[in-house]
Amino acid sequence: MQLKNLLDGYMRVQRRSEKASPDVLRKTFVDVGPLTALLSISDNQTLFGRRGTGKTHILQFLGSKQRENGDLAIYIDLSNLGSSGSIYSDTARSIPERATRLLVDTLLAVHDGLLEAVLVSENLDLSQFGPALDELAKSATRIQVVGKIETEAQSAQEVSEDKFSKDSMGLGEKGLKLQSDFGGSSHEAQSQGFRKKLTGVESYVLHFGEISAALRSLENLLGKRRLWVLLDEWSNLPLELQPYLGDLMRRTFFVMRNVTVKIAAIEYRSRFMVSGENRSYLGIELGADVATNVNLDDFMVFDNDVQQSTKFHRRLLYNHLLEAGDLIASEVTDSRELIRLSFTQDYVFSELVRAGEGVPRDFINILSLAAQYSNNEKISVNAVRKAALSWYQTGKANTLRAKEDANRILDWIIEKVIKHRKTRAFLVNTKRRYPLLEELFDSRVVHVIKRRVSSNDLPGERFDVFKLDYGCYVDLIGTASAPAGLFVAELNEGTPTYVEVPSDDYRSIRRAILDVDEFSKQSAEK
Repeated sequence: MQLKNLLDGYMRVQRRSEKASPDVLRKTFVDVGPLTALLSISDNQTLFGRRGTGKTHILQFLGSKQRENGDLAIYIDLSNLGSSGSIYSDTARSIPERATRLLVDTLLAVHDGLLEAVLVSENLDLSQFGPALDELAKSATRIQVVGKIETEAQSAQEVSEDKFSKDSMGLGEKGLKLQSDFGGSSHEAQSQGFRKKLTGVESYVLHFGEISAALRSLENLLGKRRLWVLLDEWSNLPLELQPYLGDLMRRTFFVMRNVTVKIAAIEYRSRFMVSGENRSYLGIELGADVATNVNLDDFMVFDNDVQQSTKFHRRLLYNHLLEAGDLIASEVTDSRELIRLSFTQDYVFSELVRAGEGVPRDFINILSLAAQYSNNEKISVNAVRKAALSWYQTGKANTLRAKEDANRILDWIIEKVIKHRKTRAFLVNTKRRYPLLEELFDSRVVHVIKRRVSSNDLPGERFDVFKLDYGCYVDLIGTASAPAGLFVAELNEGTPTYVEVPSDDYRSIRRAILDVDEFSKQSAEK
């Protein structure tokens, strides 16, 4: 197998799942631990993960798998719904109007997905499903005019009269004859009526009871088949509208026995519920209305399980190149052989996986750059590091430059963690929310390793463990300023030691807690 073919194949690997066909997504999918098993249960679930972690790929694969099992699966990209996105984001319109249009478009997307599923199925009869689908469309698009009604009385009277006369004169046997004829007619009519004038605007009116009835009719026609509704890109919707869509799901689809809803979202860009009076709420209550939440960021972080993460990324590359025809299975028998042929050493590939930080899209982009920098030779560690720095500067740091506060807190964290402690990770109290830190996490420049751990520094408190992105320190590797480990831990009777994987459930680490409030105080003083 020629090395150039493999390197060219790495540069052509599909970055975005939404651009690939369902057949390709199914063939290139790689499972991670119990992920598929967790998502295959019939419970309604949310699937969290930052951009590039594979949410779309997983939902598409899940839908394909359920169709093979004889069920119906509808995949809906919420960022591409019928009404233009500007309507949803147009703050000049009222929230009820924007939310109603969103619900209408979602229901019509479900209608279209069901219709397509029935048309391609050999076991479903359109003559039976057609009327039920028509009822769903009718209930989703019911319109009424909202405005003033004016009533005006009208009366009319009509009178007509016709007269005529006729005179004649003639000479007969008896002498002169004179004859006159008179005639005429009259008509009178009266009418009275009312005219109603309606002025206003047309608007959609949704009755959840009517919608539920239409959906139940469709559910009955499905028999033993299950309907899977897969909602992707939830976090692309305006935050203020998300609870309204959640409420529609809860009141209609969630109450149906043979319907399962899976929602893919970004954790810190989602609002599923707003609270009302007397413990009422609008939307979806996580943990109650949905049984379990699956978070992709907990599955593929390199530092959590080096072996599993490396195995996943090896298999991901092998599947993509095999499906694209860039390698021949008889020549490259498995994923290990692929890595041996294209990387100088095994640890180079491990360094690439570490650079990707558990985000497959970042991993693929760094790999593509590394293949370019290798000059048709096996990929070296220098090529990986150069590619990682380039991707960080162009794909991540650039987006933060326009966000001044987020950029400043990142610089502050790098100084505190890398410069002063010579480590790569830090702990943040779970009781506090820091929007700027969440923005860094969403931008993939910090990553969560583990949640709700304890520390000897503050017994009884719980912390989330974050680490800085590989790109934040890759240019320091090999210098005196490079971080010496993930943490500083007290091992061997209190001797400070730099460690990658802490022992004793993170309780042995020291000086790892980061007080983000200190940054806020410093910013306020400036």
